[in-house]
Amino acid sequence: MKNTKDGFFIGRVKSVKFALKGMWILITTEDSIKAQLFFAFIATILGFYFDISGTEWAIQVLAIGLVLVAEAANTAIEEVADFIHPEYHEKIGLIKDIAAGAPSFAAFISLIIVGIIYVPKILVLF
Repeated sequence: MKNTKDGFFIGRVKSVKFALKGMWILITTEDSIKAQLFFAFIATILGFYFDISGTEWAIQVLAIGLVLVAEAANTAIEEVADFIHPEYHEKIGLIKDIAAGAPSFAAFISLIIVGIIYVPKILVLF
């Protein structure tokens, strides 16, 4: 709930605090986020190993961010759906399935990006 007595600066500080709390909750409770962070770590190690360009780093970071944002949005949608209708309901199941499609799209796109960046570098090794 927004406190109307808070000024602009205090409101922004509180917003950052809530955002960091949300990130911490995702990192500590969601296996999908943990898995994606693991893959992001591997991609980062590969980036240093293959000395990728600045443009490739930017695209890789955007892909990692895309996946993490999609996973977070999916988790939020699932939490809201479960809160609204805790027992199984066909329509809630459909909503959750559609929401799960977002991180799937993001993951497929990131795999394509990984292929574009790293396959040529790996082929040079052989």
